[in-house]
Amino acid sequence: MERQSFDNVWDALEDTPGEAANMSMRSALLIAIEQKVRGWQVTQSEAARRLGITQPRLNDLLRGRIANFSLDALVGLAAQAGLSVRLDIADAA
Repeated sequence: MERQSFDNVWDALEDTPGEAANMSMRSALLIAIEQKVRGWQVTQSEAARRLGITQPRLNDLLRGRIANFSLDALVGLAAQAGLSVRLDIADAA
């Protein structure tokens, strides 16, 4: 069996490079938002209010349920959390 090496886990799990890139961006955003929210040290109810989402939706975010969030939704939540999102574009290796 040949050993394979990947730049990140999404390259190994997803079928196409586009899907892997989308999941990689989504996971980075989800982690950044989750860390920001936990840093607030407020109740989930207050954190949900600050983000403009329901408490069950916040719970999904804090539990890392990435499948429940589109890239667009996460960009919006990042903005609500006071985070700046930038996209780096480069030629593929």
